[in-house]
Amino acid sequence: MSTFPQAATTRPDALPTPARGIRIQSLDIVRGAVMVLMAIDHVRVYSGLPAGGPAPGIFFTRWVTHFCAPAFLFLAGTGAYLHGKKLGNTGALARYLLTRGAWLVLLELTVLRLAWTFNLDFGSYLLAGVIWVIGWCMILMAGLVWLPTRLIGAIGLAIILGHNAIDPFLPQVGPALRQSGFAWLLQVLYFGGPIQLGADGPVLFVLYSIIPWIGVMAAGYAFGAVMELEPVHRRRLCLQIGLGATALFLLLRGFNLYGNPSPWGGGAQSPYPPLLSFLNTNKYPASLLFLLMTLGPTIALLPWLDHTRGAAARWLTVFGRVPFFYYLLHIPFIHAVALLVSFIRGGAVDPRLFANHPVMVPPAPDGYTWSLGLLYLVFAAVIVVLYLPCRWFAHLKEQRRDAWLGYL
Repeated sequence: MSTFPQAATTRPDALPTPARGIRIQSLDIVRGAVMVLMAIDHVRVYSGLPAGGPAPGIFFTRWVTHFCAPAFLFLAGTGAYLHGKKLGNTGALARYLLTRGAWLVLLELTVLRLAWTFNLDFGSYLLAGVIWVIGWCMILMAGLVWLPTRLIGAIGLAIILGHNAIDPFLPQVGPALRQSGFAWLLQVLYFGGPIQLGADGPVLFVLYSIIPWIGVMAAGYAFGAVMELEPVHRRRLCLQIGLGATALFLLLRGFNLYGNPSPWGGGAQSPYPPLLSFLNTNKYPASLLFLLMTLGPTIALLPWLDHTRGAAARWLTVFGRVPFFYYLLHIPFIHAVALLVSFIRGGAVDPRLFANHPVMVPPAPDGYTWSLGLLYLVFAAVIVVLYLPCRWFAHLKEQRRDAWLGYL
């Protein structure tokens, strides 16, 4: 993840504008795959099944969705770079990132919070999820895009590679930091977790802290220069970066050298068998090894998707062209389907489904928890139904150039 082409030293306002409407198929397919996989975990939120565990089926149901957030943030950075090339002006790109970032933060705290919970108790609970952190990272990127692209990539890599350096010191300084007057800021930036907003205000649960995700988006922005190269050079660099990141993960994780708060290992003290323990890296906040484990294979896969054909590629491309529109639809739809499943199985809608998902929810009552088979059946039905509105919206974006469409 440390190699960027010489062309990446220039700024967006100094680059020629490509033909309008040109898209890179591999990016759309990966974005679409991310959207599809994301739905597995969001169905799981309402299923009563835990977020991982020692049983292989439950573990891998959660683990496969770990690829979503890193790819989402990384490709959001790549998309910002390519959008800047289309605009042909750094100032216009900065304004776009600033306004779109603020819009995403607002939607996370209002529309998406309502979609997750189906309740109006905004005075008790707010969620700072993945859309929140994408929004804040875009706001920060509005300042970073004035720097040379190569420097933006270096900053991103420094954050990704270096943020776990504080791990050995956390047992000593962590408690003091959390009790300081800046504890809330430290949680937003790095630690995450619940923040009480005032004596009688709501709890803001920070699921995604800004660090290291701003580093992921900045690295993805610089990666946009790789995607502009001629195909042979682009494929070679993608493989070098992706396989290099994967190899670094295997080395650091294999010898427990650096990059994750907890080591791996089986044995009597671990609830996981060795393989699952090896793959069980830290997501909140995302560790270096979590990011290497997920971004490495994703980047290495890109060259093989440039000329992919077939029905699966067409479906994924549709979702990948309208990822945020899909995101806005899929959470309330999954939630509504969960209400229907609860009614069919139990004759009534379980009140738990109106609790403060996805992190402040009471344990599932006896008999509520879904089987993995039911989870995947609901997931498949959700994807099939959402394909049609996403295809309609993708066609709309192709036919019209209204400014508001760029915010969905």
